[in-house]
Amino acid sequence: MDLALLGSLFAALLGFFVFHRYGLSRTCRKDCSPGNGKNAATATTTTTSVDGGDVSVSRDGGYDVIIVGAGVAGAALAHTLGKEGRRVRVIERDLTEPDRIVGELLQPGGYLKLIELGLEDCVEEIDAQRVFGYALFKDGKATRLSYPLEKFHSDVSGRSFRNGRFIQRMREKAASLPNVQLEQGTVTSLLEDNGTIRGVQYKTKSGEELKAYAPLTIVCDGCFSNLRRSLCNPKVDIPSCFVGLVLENCQLPFANHGHVILADPSPILFYPISSTEVRCLVDVPGQKVPSVSNGEMANYLKTVVAPQVPHELHDAFISAVDRGNIRTMPNRSMPAAPHPTPGALLMGDAFNMRHPLTGGGMTVALSDIVVLRNLLRPLDDLNDASALCKYLESFYTLRKPVAATINTLAGALYKVFSSSPDQARKEMRQACFDYLSLGGVFSNGPVSLLSGLNPRPLSLVCHFFAVAIYGVGRLLLPFPSPKRMWIGARLISAASGIIFPIIKAEGVRQMFFPATVPAYYRAPSAH
Repeated sequence: MDLALLGSLFAALLGFFVFHRYGLSRTCRKDCSPGNGKNAATATTTTTSVDGGDVSVSRDGGYDVIIVGAGVAGAALAHTLGKEGRRVRVIERDLTEPDRIVGELLQPGGYLKLIELGLEDCVEEIDAQRVFGYALFKDGKATRLSYPLEKFHSDVSGRSFRNGRFIQRMREKAASLPNVQLEQGTVTSLLEDNGTIRGVQYKTKSGEELKAYAPLTIVCDGCFSNLRRSLCNPKVDIPSCFVGLVLENCQLPFANHGHVILADPSPILFYPISSTEVRCLVDVPGQKVPSVSNGEMANYLKTVVAPQVPHELHDAFISAVDRGNIRTMPNRSMPAAPHPTPGALLMGDAFNMRHPLTGGGMTVALSDIVVLRNLLRPLDDLNDASALCKYLESFYTLRKPVAATINTLAGALYKVFSSSPDQARKEMRQACFDYLSLGGVFSNGPVSLLSGLNPRPLSLVCHFFAVAIYGVGRLLLPFPSPKRMWIGARLISAASGIIFPIIKAEGVRQMFFPATVPAYYRAPSAH
């Protein structure tokens, strides 16, 4: 009791000192509306070149933030910051509707973030389909894994759609704000002055080279980013490629569910993207795929893949191959390894990527936007680049629970779900299927992680090793043998070899002990 009293007295004295030292020097905050907006000091036109280059200078009305790229991350961020009263300029290479074969499944956790950002109506009027879970297929057997949505509003579920339609809806919503300007142009470089990013150099649709300036430049130019190298240490891995097809007018075995076939050599995905279309993604390990142009791909799909497709989808799959609209895309993975740089920030796939098997990319991006919005909200002035950079270092720690959980699960599941000649890996794959088939907590736990509803890295590790131990138990019962014990030991070793390198790349301290990272407690500087 005496210690508690002494602690309270000490805290009171410390609080009085802090208030006396810093409280009186704080200035009143300005109104956040676009008219009397944040960063009023930047409203004057910048007409000087940072690097002295012989390039025309764009004459803007003074922006708080430049966003490079208007994909899922860029468009959502533009609307979010615009709603906060920031003056936002978005420069996007191509403002026509994108046509991609990924970014089509939004997990329930991502949909909740969409609601939090006020963007939930962007999945309306695009023929989006509700998704309630997954169906897992292996060796002719199937198990259904439902999202644990009992505690949520009836509208909460996953959503699947045409990626381009979703992006266009978000672009339209962002552009509807008077303080957000969308412009078509290709950003060629970041403008740097004494280590601080001051803006961007870009080429307009007509070919004119211009410069634009703002206190904060946020790079969201996607997985093919040509600007990330100066802002992070990009270690891009390409474990496989997706081959994309669209199946028409067919019924999935489990309506409103994503379908994952544990095929040989690696998984096959099916999920609805409209009321009449089903996306098929065939994973092909490695960086080389059979040629589409000379017919090798069609032959591969018909002879290797088609026999492993559920019989309800077989005919539609063959028809899609025969129509010939076969798309391919490399699957990239890149852990977040930022170089905190005054005046600039990386977000979206330009910053962090994971294997798209689990459809977690958009959920991570939207979650990051919520974190960044909350960090920027108390700031009236973004002009002190070095102080802002120091403050925003907390972003990299605060995003970890969601991002690291989804990233680690994506990488681990891809390796577990892919076939292997190694007996221990085969046992791990079978154990995973059987473990999830048990239902109850054994399926709800992993599915809540995958869906972004339970972003807890420790829970992920517990379930992952529970699968491994379950696999060992299957081997040792009813009677263990030296061979089975040896396979069991190798199974645990294989599981460790899968998950620990991914965790190391994500950062053990930030992932499991974020509260021990100094940046976690960083507060905005007082003015």
